[in-house]
Amino acid sequence: MTTRSVLWYKRPAARFEEALPIGNGRMGAMLYGAPTCEMLRLNEDSIWSGGLRKRNNPDAAEGLQEVRALLRNGKIAAAEALAFQKLQGCPPNMMHYMPLGDLQIRWDIPEGNPTDYCRSLNLNTATAVCSFQIGDTHYKREVIASNPAQLIAIRLTVDKPFTSSAAMDGRDDYYDHNNVVQTDDGFTLQFDGGMGGKHGIQFAAAIRVLYTNGTILRTGNRLSVSDATETVYAIAVRTSYYHPDTDLLAQALADLRHAPADWATLSAQHIADYQALFGRVSLTLPDDTTNLPTDALLKAVQEHPDSPAARNALLRLYFDFGRYLMISGSRPRSLPLNLQGIWNVDMWPAWGGRFTININTEMNYWPAESCNLSECHLPLFDLIERMRSNGRETAREMYGCEGFCAHHNTDLWGDTAPQDLWMPATIWPMGAAWLCLHIFEHYRYTGDLAFLRKHYPALREAALFFTQYLTENAAGQLVTCPSVSPENTYRLSSGETGSLCSGPSMDSQIVYVLYSAVIESASLLETDSDFATLLTEQRSHLPKPQIGQYGQIMEWAVDYEEVEPGHRHVSQLFALHPDHRISPRRTPELAAAAEATLARRLEHGGGHTGWSRAWIANFYARLGKADAVLEHLTRLMQYSTNPNLFDMHPPFQIDGNFGGTAAIAEALLRSEPDGITLLPACPWDKGECRGLCAYGGFVLSLQWAEFRITQAQIQSRNGGVCRLFLQGEYAVTDCSSYPISIRKEADGAMCFDTVPMGEYRLLPL
Repeated sequence: MTTRSVLWYKRPAARFEEALPIGNGRMGAMLYGAPTCEMLRLNEDSIWSGGLRKRNNPDAAEGLQEVRALLRNGKIAAAEALAFQKLQGCPPNMMHYMPLGDLQIRWDIPEGNPTDYCRSLNLNTATAVCSFQIGDTHYKREVIASNPAQLIAIRLTVDKPFTSSAAMDGRDDYYDHNNVVQTDDGFTLQFDGGMGGKHGIQFAAAIRVLYTNGTILRTGNRLSVSDATETVYAIAVRTSYYHPDTDLLAQALADLRHAPADWATLSAQHIADYQALFGRVSLTLPDDTTNLPTDALLKAVQEHPDSPAARNALLRLYFDFGRYLMISGSRPRSLPLNLQGIWNVDMWPAWGGRFTININTEMNYWPAESCNLSECHLPLFDLIERMRSNGRETAREMYGCEGFCAHHNTDLWGDTAPQDLWMPATIWPMGAAWLCLHIFEHYRYTGDLAFLRKHYPALREAALFFTQYLTENAAGQLVTCPSVSPENTYRLSSGETGSLCSGPSMDSQIVYVLYSAVIESASLLETDSDFATLLTEQRSHLPKPQIGQYGQIMEWAVDYEEVEPGHRHVSQLFALHPDHRISPRRTPELAAAAEATLARRLEHGGGHTGWSRAWIANFYARLGKADAVLEHLTRLMQYSTNPNLFDMHPPFQIDGNFGGTAAIAEALLRSEPDGITLLPACPWDKGECRGLCAYGGFVLSLQWAEFRITQAQIQSRNGGVCRLFLQGEYAVTDCSSYPISIRKEADGAMCFDTVPMGEYRLLPL
C-alpha cells in the first residue's frame, strides 16, 4: 500500500495516540482495530460537564482600580495577590468537555493468529478500514462518520457466515439507561443520560442494525446478529444542547430511520459530501509517496530527518491529515474545534478540553481560509455570538465598561469570566478581541459583505470595550492594565518575578489590528463614522512594536528579562503572524528584530511543544526563510507528532496539526492586505499545489520547478485587482489565452484587473 493520503498500520492501536479518528463535525470516534473487537471511543461535541455558570467576580470593579494603582507603583506581588482575590472568576472553573462513551463491535472469529492485518484511514474518502485473514477467511470492517446522515456506521463483511454484537458503555455513572429495546420496527440499543443537573447536558444515543443478511436478536444489553456475511451497525446521538425540550431518543431514532439502509448509498453520500470539501485542494511534493506504514514513515523521519523522500511523503500526508481533521471536526452548525478537536477519551481532559483562546483555538482555524475550507470556519463565529451577551456582563460587572470581552478560555456556553487560578494566564482580557479578528479574516478571503454586515456588531463591541478599558501610562500611551503576556513571566532588576503588568506588547498589537478591522469595516459598510473616528484617534496612541536590548521585539512595555527565555509562547510576534504589521518587505528593521526574537527563543529551548513549533514555522514562512520553515516542520514531525499523526503538546493537543498545515500553505502562498506573494518561503525545489485561497477571493493553483513558478492558474471569485509579488517576468492570459494587460507598481507588485469568476493563467516569459 502507498501512503499517499492514507494512514495505515500493520498492527492494532495500543493507546489513544495510535488510534484513528473519524468525525462528521459533531460526532467523533477513535478506532483501535483489535481483530476481535472494534472499540469506538465516542464523542459528541456538546457533551460537557454542565450548564453555564455565572462567574463574574462581584468585587472586580473595585479591585480593578486597586490593582492598577499597585502596578503603577511597581508593587507587582501585591497587585497579583489582590487580583486573585478580586479579579478571578468565582468559582475559578468553567465547564469541561467529556466523552460520550465506548461502543464495542465484536464478532466471533476462530482461534488463530490473524495474517495480512492492516488498519487504515483513507483521507480521500474519510473511511477507516481494518482487515485481516484467519485461515482462508477474510474479515473486513469499514467505518464512516457521515455528515449527511448524522451518524457513525460500521460495516462488517466476512467470507463465511459470522456472529457479531454491539454493546455500549460509559464511565462514572453519568448515564441512566443502557438496554436493548424491541419495537415494531426492530431492536434498538438505547443509551442515555446526562450531567450537570437540570441546566446541564442530556443526551440519548441509539444503535441499530441498518442492514444484515443474517438474523437480529437481543442478548442481554447487546444487539446481536447471527449467520450473516454482511452487517451494518449505526449509532446516532442527540443532546439537549442542540435540541432543548425535545425527545432526544426520538431524534436519534429518526436519524437512524432516515439513513439509507444499504452501505453503497450511505457510503456514497458520505464520500460525496466529504470530497466536495477535501477535493478542493491538493499538494504534490518531490518523491512524496512511500510504501512504508505511517508509524514506520514517522520513525524514518525521526531517525533520518535529512531524508527528502520520507520527509516529503510525511509532510504531504500531514498536510492532508490537517485538512481531514478540519472537515471531520468542524462543520456548519457544529461546535468549533476545542483543544482536542472533538476527539477526547478522558472524563477530565487536559486543560478541560475547552476553547483556549490565548492562541490555541485561533490556531485551529489558521488553515480554514487558506486551505479553501471557509465553511468549516463558521462554527467559530457562532461561538463568538454566544459569547457576546456573557461578555457584555463580564465587561460591565468586572470592568465597568461597555462592549464585550473574554479571557483566555471559554466553553460551549460562551463563558467569558477569568478561568483558572494561574497568574501567567488568567487575568488577560484579550480573548474576545483575538477571536473577533477571525471575522475580518473571513471577509478578507471571501469578500462576503453580507457576512461582514452580520458580524460587524461583534467586531464593534469588542473594540468598544477597549475604548473604555485602555488607560494612559506615564508616556501618554493607551495600554491595557492589568493584563499579562500570555503564560510568560518576567524578572525585575530586584530579582522579583511577576506576570501581571501594564501594556504587554501582544495586547497593543491585537488592539491595533482590531481597531483597524473595525475602521475598515465601517468604511466598507458605510456606517459608524463617528466610532471609526474615535478608534483612529485612540489607535494613534497605542504603543508600537519596540526593539529591546537583545535586538528582539520587546514582549513587555518595559524591556524586562524573562524567567524562561525559551518560553513556548512568542506573543510579542503577533504583529508578524497572524497579523501582517511586521513584514520583511515593508518593515525590514522590525522583521530583523523578529528573527532575533526567534533565534533567542530557540537558543534557550523554545519550540518544545507541538503548537509552539508550528507557530515558529509560520513565523519563518512570514519572514521568507524557506530553510527554517522546513527545519521546524521536520522538528514538528520528530518531536511533537504521535504515531497516528496527532500533535503532541504533550499530551495530545490538536492545535499543532492545524498550525503545521497552515505553515505548509503559508510557505507556498502568502496573503497580505497589499497583495499575494507566490512561493514566499517554499523549501521544495519543485511541486504543485491546487486550490489554495488568498485575500480578495482569489483561488490559485501553482506549478513550480527550480523554486520558480512555471505556471499558475488564478480564479477571481469577486473580480477586482489582483496584485502579485513574485520573482521574474510573467505574462497573464484569460482562459481563452487572450493576453491580459498587466502593470508594475512602485512597490514591485504585478497587477491586473479581473472580472467575477474570471479565470487567468500566469506564464513565465
